[in-house]
Amino acid sequence: MEKRPLVLLVDDEEDLCLLMQMSLSRMGIDTHSAHCLNDAKKSLTEHQYDACLTDLNLPDGNGLQLLEWINLHCSGLPVAVLTAYGNMEIAIAALKAGAFDFVSKPVNPKHLEQLLQKALNKPTDTAQPQADSLEYKMLIGQSKPIQQLRVTLRKIARSQAPVFITGESGTGKEVIANLVHRLSNRNEGPFIAINCGAIPTELMESELFGHKKGSFTGATQDKQGLIQSAHGGSLFLDEIAELPLSMQVKLLRAVQEKRIRPVGSDAEIDVDFRVISASHQDLEALIQQGRFRQDLFFRIHVMDLILPPLRERGDDILLLAQHFIQKISTEWGISAKQLTTRAQEFLTAQYYPGNVRELRNIIERAMTLSDDDQIDLPQLYSAPQRQAMQQPTVTSSEAPTTPFSEPEINLKKLPEEGLEIHLEKIEKEILLNALNLTHWNRTVAAKKLGMSFRSLRYRLKKFGLDTDED
Repeated sequence: MEKRPLVLLVDDEEDLCLLMQMSLSRMGIDTHSAHCLNDAKKSLTEHQYDACLTDLNLPDGNGLQLLEWINLHCSGLPVAVLTAYGNMEIAIAALKAGAFDFVSKPVNPKHLEQLLQKALNKPTDTAQPQADSLEYKMLIGQSKPIQQLRVTLRKIARSQAPVFITGESGTGKEVIANLVHRLSNRNEGPFIAINCGAIPTELMESELFGHKKGSFTGATQDKQGLIQSAHGGSLFLDEIAELPLSMQVKLLRAVQEKRIRPVGSDAEIDVDFRVISASHQDLEALIQQGRFRQDLFFRIHVMDLILPPLRERGDDILLLAQHFIQKISTEWGISAKQLTTRAQEFLTAQYYPGNVRELRNIIERAMTLSDDDQIDLPQLYSAPQRQAMQQPTVTSSEAPTTPFSEPEINLKKLPEEGLEIHLEKIEKEILLNALNLTHWNRTVAAKKLGMSFRSLRYRLKKFGLDTDED
């Protein structure tokens, strides 16, 4: 006979504990009750629990203290907290402290059931990621930032807390969001990815929340929204900064209450989902500008994941290049090509403002241009290069026959300092030209160069051209 799960309920309201015990018993879950912090600690030392549900206010302490004690003595035990209705600041503090999730009072039995189903469906392995694990298959690289990211992903996947991913364009935010989902106990549910900047404003509410037949012109049938499609799984909101303020209000309520109202409907629908969001923009700056709601920011900004740019990942560049060669070769049904030594040196010397996405594009184009089993400099020179670096050409017999509109650089005439330093001089000259043309307005210069202000600032510091003292 299968053993029934055992859950510890910690609350000084005995009637509430009794009601929750009755609800959980109907779910096939056994419970113990404790009505103060000390009794809870005693029960945890005497029994092996599968989950814990605790109120924040206890006669001799609080739920955050219990959570801290559990993290030290019962690591891995899922803990959910009970919070007063609307007290989101405390709930978010509990999530940041390691709580699995929270339940608002008065307790909704359906929400409680959904939460405990997730808590009891623990990820199978929370140990250090292994070489054959999902993290290694989806997150290519051995650099220190990537190794740290794998460990952080494992910890975050154990929680139901909202995750906010930040990083430059092309760093793989959707890949990471999908990995968070697949490592979590929601992995059997759907993963719904939405690019908030790709939905027309007039259709956004209908797309996100759904609509009822006849609710607006052309609606001939009921439509399920994307948020409801994520029921039981994870909702990834990419470029969340692109949401209009009116939609930010509606999204905040959906995330807090786990309830949505389709357009034209009088009834609300319960939706169980974990929100994962991402942006390459500075949301705190947008808050100051009145373009992003502060309350939504705090609600989605519980667990942070910062993705490193490719230029900070060292030897990962070649690992990724080989990965893309194998992947593209399989997709195209051709033999894998080899990178020459010159090609490897060239790839590792690039800056990659487009990050991993740019590297894949370069490899794909180079494989298209290669007529043999190798990828060499001529094919890489033909790939689109970053705007802050002039595209060199090869004057040897291996050079492509298609003429370039960019100035040519004869490799035979390069100074003794080598290609990398020579290209850095060209980059510095282009930066100075752009700054002089814009009267050193760095924001305008960044736009002219097709890069973010942060990328421009990084390069100015690199060449000692940043005049700010901070």
